[in-house]
Amino acid sequence: MHANAKLSKRLADRVITRLQLRNTAIRRGGRLLFQDVCLEMQAGEACALTGPNGSGKTSLLRAVAGLVALDAGDITFGDLDPTEARGDGLHLVGHADGLKAARTAREELAFWTRWCGGGDFGAAADALELTTLLDLEVRRLSAGQRRRLALARMLAAPRTLWLLDEPLSPLDARWRDRLSQLMQTHLDGGGMILAAVHDPLPVASRSLELST
Repeated sequence: MHANAKLSKRLADRVITRLQLRNTAIRRGGRLLFQDVCLEMQAGEACALTGPNGSGKTSLLRAVAGLVALDAGDITFGDLDPTEARGDGLHLVGHADGLKAARTAREELAFWTRWCGGGDFGAAADALELTTLLDLEVRRLSAGQRRRLALARMLAAPRTLWLLDEPLSPLDARWRDRLSQLMQTHLDGGGMILAAVHDPLPVASRSLELST
């Protein structure tokens, strides 16, 4: 079998079709953010994490991504090994976009695309109208443009589970509508979305409210 075919099969074997949170709790700085949180998601589903500031929405997203330890409970990805699922099966786009201000948009998108296992990012740049901005330094982009740049990695390197922290906040009405279309396409293709929000998600979704 060709090396690329082997890689494609290995990644296909790690597609996340189920996410389970069982009796999860997170404590940060000695303070309990939430406890006994349970969630089960299947392919094609979206869930909005709601709750007041400081309730642990961002921490829960980061725990699913493996970046924050649970105080109790567990997170599983069906029959997949959690390390492999997290390495190959999900995207986390935080409230802070994590972009290097001195790099060009092209350099940032190329880096994140390679990091996430993607190849050509031209179609993703076109879909989010970034093509004419690629040679600008990130510091020169508006907040909405930076958010679109951060989101572009999800199209350039497709993965099943999108973990999004306030994805709509810097976007204007037109780009909120466009993101809604991209989210729906992702769900229709068997993807999953777990998003921390204050505004409602622009796709059909369930809601999980966090509180201590």
